[in-house]
Amino acid sequence: MIFHRVKNITPLPDKILLAEFYDGSIKKYDVKPLMQKIPVFQMLDYVHGLFEAVQVDSGGYGIIWNDELDLDCNELYYNGE
Repeated sequence: MIFHRVKNITPLPDKILLAEFYDGSIKKYDVKPLMQKIPVFQMLDYVHGLFEAVQVDSGGYGIIWNDELDLDCNELYYNGE
């Protein structure tokens, strides 16, 4: 399996993430659909500053907010625009 590792992640307004990958591609990923489908992601709406605290995890294989919230690098790559 090919992993499209994340180099940098930037939170944008309206729960959009801007992901830069090591292969040079850049994708925008809308987190709102996850917030509607997966209850734990709703905390991004009600925990002040949590969405903006997003970080690339060790190795770039995903992104993390806290111990409960993360996203895989390929989710960002294949479902981002």
